[in-house]
Amino acid sequence: MTDPEEQWWYDLTTKQVVRGRKLGKAVDRLGPYASREEAEQAMERVAERNEQWEHDPKWNDDEE
Repeated sequence: MTDPEEQWWYDLTTKQVVRGRKLGKAVDRLGPYASREEAEQAMERVAERNEQWEHDPKWNDDEE
């Protein structure tokens, strides 16, 4: 298992990347990520996944 001090998180409250013991509440963060760069791109990944899900016929309940 990866050492928690080496993991990165994206804090949804502060909109900053944090590491190790500087974490806020679990509900207010995304991660863990292996690198700072991955954590910095967290919101971009969320937007991409949301877009994919919105157009996935398996999850789309809208009638056409």
